Amino acid sequence: MCPYCFTVHGLRSCDWSILWNRPTTSSVVVETAGGVGFGEEKFARPPPTRSRDGVAETIGQELAGLWLIKDRVEWKATRRCVKYPGVFGAFVRCDACPEAAVIDQPYRAAHLCGAHFATSVRERVRRELHRQLPGFPGGTVAVALSGGKDSAVALTLCRSYFERRPNVRLVALTVDEGIAGYRSGTIAAAADLSNRLGVDHRIVRARDRLGTTTDEAALRLPGTAPCSFCGVWRRGLLNRAARELGADILVLGFNLDDLAQTVLMNIARGDVERVGRMAPHRRRQASLVPRIAPLAMIPEREVYLFARQEGIPFDHGECPHAGRAGRNVFREVVWRLEEATPGTRHALLRSRERITELLESRSPPAPPHRCEVCGEPASGLLCRSCSYLERRPKALISQPSS
Repeated sequence: MCPYCFTVHGLRSCDWSILWNRPTTSSVVVETAGGVGFGEEKFARPPPTRSRDGVAETIGQELAGLWLIKDRVEWKATRRCVKYPGVFGAFVRCDACPEAAVIDQPYRAAHLCGAHFATSVRERVRRELHRQLPGFPGGTVAVALSGGKDSAVALTLCRSYFERRPNVRLVALTVDEGIAGYRSGTIAAAADLSNRLGVDHRIVRARDRLGTTTDEAALRLPGTAPCSFCGVWRRGLLNRAARELGADILVLGFNLDDLAQTVLMNIARGDVERVGRMAPHRRRQASLVPRIAPLAMIPEREVYLFARQEGIPFDHGECPHAGRAGRNVFREVVWRLEEATPGTRHALLRSRERITELLESRSPPAPPHRCEVCGEPASGLLCRSCSYLERRPKALISQPSS
């Protein structure tokens, strides 16, 4: 995990973040001895530069070989380097105003200051809610709130979006899977945010509903990655709790990176049908509360920056079982693809939309089966939740659905 943005990405992406997002602590500096003109300001001696086709190459310990366009970089005597008090640093201007940029967006070749960045996030979420909830008449909206940055931002923006609609009831749902040393902190953060926003907060405990916890199952199933059954149980408990509340919609905190990784995972495993079942859902099926993902167009590091900038409380803890997740490989692959070809994550989501359209045009989605044990929706005789709970013999679990 990157110590600068608290997200998982490649080393080069980290260097990029340090360069553009942390200019006041960068070692890109101007010495105070002497004085020469650079642009419209008078400064101390800048790092050695040489020009080529209107572009200045900055030669220094940190930026050797990196090309900076002159009209995108300014040296300002008023911006002193925190690390080296006697020198000055450089910053990149916002595309919409003269202020310093706090984020770069390579996928759209843009740089934004704090104010315009926050406006951009809110506008993209607003558009997604309009697109995923066309003509929403009102009702109960359940928000899956884990206590992490993604769900915290999702709840905050949904609260802002629906606050002027008295016919919409917002409820936050937190699942306690029973993970020692981790879940207690996220539950506290979720409760804090819910209290601040004045949102009803409900906690669903796996021990009460399933009779076991993720930690106990991890000991009982040593050959299975805990994220496999933990994710299945969490989704099932959220759907059941939302249905019991009479929720019309279940909001998930999936960001752009999460969805892009899921698309790639399902395609790599040859499970194209599952791609068509991903959130956001276009239609309601029996016993399944439709799920939406308002953060679908917001990259993970932008979610983190927005949460920190807006002062949204969330827990930084990492699940002790996360290191065994199969998603980790695809997370790194997506980051490398995005780094080499900005816009890859958006392209994967567009592919998902196209695949869903093709699947629906070929044959309408069949209604789900009912699990023979718990009665919840299932693709076979047993739902995946019950199969992990080992409530039936393996011979029955492995039988194909008719």
